[in-house]
Amino acid sequence: MKKVEAIIRPEAFQTLRQNLDHLGVKGLTVSEVAGCGQQKGQEGIFRGSRFEVKLYPKVKVEMVLEDHEVESIIDVITDSCTTNEVGDGKIFVSTIDEVYRIRTGESGKSALI
Repeated sequence: MKKVEAIIRPEAFQTLRQNLDHLGVKGLTVSEVAGCGQQKGQEGIFRGSRFEVKLYPKVKVEMVLEDHEVESIIDVITDSCTTNEVGDGKIFVSTIDEVYRIRTGESGKSALI
């Protein structure tokens, strides 16, 4: 099993969600996060005072999948979220050793469904 984490622009989330639904992805964890990378900071003025914004709002979407599903999910994320500009986000893939459903005690693939 693999865990796919995508950090994306907030405005891309609805399109991504719809496209993941069409693929049959059922389980997602979604968090509002903030971060920065190559975007650097921006300078603004508020009531005559200058300030620098160093963190940008992002959405983190996490899902645990079977190994064979990962490539198609990465394609959907990339197609749904790219603007070809700095700040589109990142996708991280990591290995999951085991998963358990708390309510029933099921483990492995049956705990994902």
